[in-house]
Amino acid sequence: MHPTLADDLHRLPELLQSARDFAAREMNGLDDRPVAHLDKAPAPGHVPAEGAGAEGALARFAERWAPGFSGSAGPRYLGFVTGGATPASLTGDWLTSVYDQNVSGSGGSSATALERETLGWLRELFGLSEAHSGAFVSGATVSNTVGLAIAREWLGERRGVSVSRQGAGALGPVDVLSGSPHSSVAKALSVLGIGRDRLRPVPVLSGNREAVDVERLAAALDALDGHPAVVVANAGTVNTVDFDDLRAIAALRERYDFWLHVDAAFGGFAALSPSYAHLVEGLDAADSVCVDLHKWLNVPYDAAVQFTRRQDLQVQVFHNASPYLGLPGGDPDFLHLTPENSRRLRALPAWFSLTAYGREGHREIVERNVALARRLGERIAQEVPGLRLLAPVRLNVVCFTLADEPSEERVHALAHAVAASGEAFVTPTFYAGTHALRAAFSNWRTSEADTDRVFESLRRHCADLRR
Repeated sequence: MHPTLADDLHRLPELLQSARDFAAREMNGLDDRPVAHLDKAPAPGHVPAEGAGAEGALARFAERWAPGFSGSAGPRYLGFVTGGATPASLTGDWLTSVYDQNVSGSGGSSATALERETLGWLRELFGLSEAHSGAFVSGATVSNTVGLAIAREWLGERRGVSVSRQGAGALGPVDVLSGSPHSSVAKALSVLGIGRDRLRPVPVLSGNREAVDVERLAAALDALDGHPAVVVANAGTVNTVDFDDLRAIAALRERYDFWLHVDAAFGGFAALSPSYAHLVEGLDAADSVCVDLHKWLNVPYDAAVQFTRRQDLQVQVFHNASPYLGLPGGDPDFLHLTPENSRRLRALPAWFSLTAYGREGHREIVERNVALARRLGERIAQEVPGLRLLAPVRLNVVCFTLADEPSEERVHALAHAVAASGEAFVTPTFYAGTHALRAAFSNWRTSEADTDRVFESLRRHCADLRR
């Protein structure tokens, strides 16, 4: 064994303690460190000829790279939809690396059973049926891709072909209908060989909505003359967290033949709150569902789940035919359900967080985040003449813009100024024909004091922009 590696092995408890102490200092300083770093990153170097050992590597990282990392795990990072890592989920994530389980199959470890238990808990939280089976994947993009891959196989079943064997060309043109699809849906269609151009936009409801007009969806399905299609419904849109009427959409299957995929990446967590659970009524009727866990469940990147009613078709798409891997049957191993063969035990951080805080703890996070989003929205609407809301705060996202001259340059300049201050981070968007900003609340740490700091930063830099 290389002497440096041997020395690290001998000193492993001491090295882990050093890493623990460094991590604790970084976590304890989250509230005070800049939320974003816009400075130029260090220039890339060459691979070291002689290793510095684990302790030396930690020292070099702390000096060279750590200062430039964002505070995305902290309470005022409101860009995209970014959760943090609860203490329990962080514990689970560290242990994931300690045990280093490859959750591809069930042989020789109980890790697969833990993933199945965690999936069962999540299925219960989201109000899905026993008919829905699932698997952990890396994020919403892969979850949507898996769901639409199963939908593609279902279309082949309807048309008497096996896409997984014969290829997408055997299927012919596919119609995918949606009101306000996330960009990852088009990406998934590209990956699957269906094609981005097969995504057919359906008009949304009037009155500043992003939810699909179900009557217009019915008309679009009717125009297909009985040909099966895929409908992508939304449980929480990116800009305004609008929800499609899932029950009404599902009811259309009495007249039309379509696969219902629901993108509930973060909006699915509305199910945890009695005040907002009505928004996801009908989710259990979906043929496939996407939920992203490193958003509102607040587990570390990367973690998401996918659920489907047609595991048999999922196996047709993803099974790995090799003698040493075994054949899918009964409860198929996860390597037969996802694009990956080798799989990190992503379920463990979720298991830890659900065990530690339960349904009620995670409900509190959801309801507090919603209350804080509304607090920010109300203050923007009432106290800053230079800003205006573009949509009501329906759940956990505040969508707003400049009251005067909301050009791309000026809106982006405000976002940059806020980020450069280190006080907060929000992301630009384009909604209702207007350049805008989004503040998305999904971090378990965020408090009223944090929200007020974000507001003051926005007000101050908006005033500077108007001078």
